[in-house]
Amino acid sequence: MNMNQSGSGFYGFDESSQDRDAFRDDNGYGGVRDEVRRRLMSELSPGVDSGDTAQVRRALRRIFDETLNEKQLALSSRERRDLFEQVVADVLGLGPIEPLLRDDTVTEVMVNGANQVWIERNGRLEETDIRFRDPQEVMRIIDRIVGPLGRRVDESSPMVDARLPDGSRVNVIIPPLSLDGPCISIRKFASAAYLADDLIRIGSVTEEMMEFFRACVRSRLNIVISGGTSTGKTTLLNILSRYLPGDERIITIEDAAELQLQQRHVIRLETRPPNIEGKGEVPIRQLVINALRMRPDRIVVGEVRGGEALDMLQAMNTGHDGSLTTAHSNSPRDTLHRVETMTLMAGMDLPLRAIREQISSAFDLIIHLQRLADGSRRIVKVSEVQGMEGDVIVMQDIFRFVQTGVENGRVDGYFTAMGIRPKFMDKIEASGISLEPDIFVPTRDGQGRRRRR
Repeated sequence: MNMNQSGSGFYGFDESSQDRDAFRDDNGYGGVRDEVRRRLMSELSPGVDSGDTAQVRRALRRIFDETLNEKQLALSSRERRDLFEQVVADVLGLGPIEPLLRDDTVTEVMVNGANQVWIERNGRLEETDIRFRDPQEVMRIIDRIVGPLGRRVDESSPMVDARLPDGSRVNVIIPPLSLDGPCISIRKFASAAYLADDLIRIGSVTEEMMEFFRACVRSRLNIVISGGTSTGKTTLLNILSRYLPGDERIITIEDAAELQLQQRHVIRLETRPPNIEGKGEVPIRQLVINALRMRPDRIVVGEVRGGEALDMLQAMNTGHDGSLTTAHSNSPRDTLHRVETMTLMAGMDLPLRAIREQISSAFDLIIHLQRLADGSRRIVKVSEVQGMEGDVIVMQDIFRFVQTGVENGRVDGYFTAMGIRPKFMDKIEASGISLEPDIFVPTRDGQGRRRRR
């Protein structure tokens, strides 16, 4: 991939590889960077507040200009400006990957050791030409991420989850667990939240389906959003949360705060990892239990993935309806199996049938997302949980995405209703919400309400 595609070469340079190599040698960029950092550190103590970004930047500018003059480097005004921004990224930001974090088209950044940096853009992976000087430089970036959080990464604690100031999620793993050097995975936090119209515009869902979801949320149905990694579960959860009434007390529970609720009466809870001594951890399950004592009208759990599933089921079955959550799974049916397994992880000796009865009475709707072959993310199934027949939980698809082929690398298809009126429509109507009857009429042969891409 060329530089213009990735938006960044070595620290964002657009020059040729020879120019970049020249800048990387000790007499070029590397020498300037190391000298500026050394002089800045020696001068911070007497006169500069290291916590004042503007003041540090002014000190950097002065030292940078002095260093260039001393080294007598012949640079154009553009090269000088770019080099200064790279030094700033080194000292105040995350070094080589700082331009990627500022690029709104990049959704994920993956550092695989010092010599590989990948990004995700439009649902597809791309390798960039960015390189770190050595593994120690990657470790310095890692320390800059976890240091302000009171965390550490070393051989005794080689894995850590963290969050950048802008809300982006970070996972770090280092040797000896990572054989290819220190690795950083950053799931970027969207600066502008997606709206329902955005999903409709890009073909992830239809207007009729979003109208249906709004009715389900307003009428206090319990909804699970399922899908694989990076399919858009949290994005959809954010959008559905906008339909929650503004006069209700909402409690959100997350591993890393990503939800952007717009209501005024929102209490946000976040898990806490163990400290350096391995103590003080507060998991999601403990927060779910505590949330039930806080007089919630709605509980929104960013993701269930352990024993907290049991507490969620009990909450949904004891008057705390209208809850929203997400779960990793491969299909709506697999979501139920996953919740069964997670409930067993709570350590309670419950018969499998009893667990399934709790699930069938707690969950009303499962919305399943999938990332398709072209990188697009779609809602592929919307399924109602109807109850139990014997030992089996009965489900019925309400909407489905039908793929018809692939044209010019793009997945083609249409959304259709399945001709089923959900059993919970009585509850929706009892809430004073009415939907057009034809919303559940199937699309015939891809015609009618078909949406193509």
